[in-house]
Amino acid sequence: MSAYRTILVGTDGSDTSFRAVDRAAQLAAATGAKLVLASAYSPMPARERLSAEDRLGDLAYKVQGSTPADDALRAARERAVAAGARDIDQAAVEGDPVDVMSRLTKDRGADLVVVGNRGLNSLAGRILGSVPANLSHRSPCDVLIVHTTDGK
Repeated sequence: MSAYRTILVGTDGSDTSFRAVDRAAQLAAATGAKLVLASAYSPMPARERLSAEDRLGDLAYKVQGSTPADDALRAARERAVAAGARDIDQAAVEGDPVDVMSRLTKDRGADLVVVGNRGLNSLAGRILGSVPANLSHRSPCDVLIVHTTDGK
């Protein structure tokens, strides 16, 4: 089996997602693979956007559009560099996390997808499906589910 060439990892800026980023970056550093950091986002509904503009004024841009995803990606990049990853790309894409990760896996030619286990043990995750579970079924390549929570 050859080493992974392109590793895709998703982040939403949470501590648990950053643990998956750390593991993916360690793998990328060890294998010399390209690391693709991905963050899916949903546009803010018009009513919420207007309310944010009223309350935040000139700072409203910080919670609109892809800005929160871009912020998560910047933080993830810093962690990836600290873990030794060298070839790093970023993608903030509008849409459902599973759809975005599946699409990016194909578009970027990823041969490994790394995701945290958050949601696998929750009631909502069992009923509605979780990002890691759904990705493991839809991904055209290997999926590494990193233990990022205590399982509760």
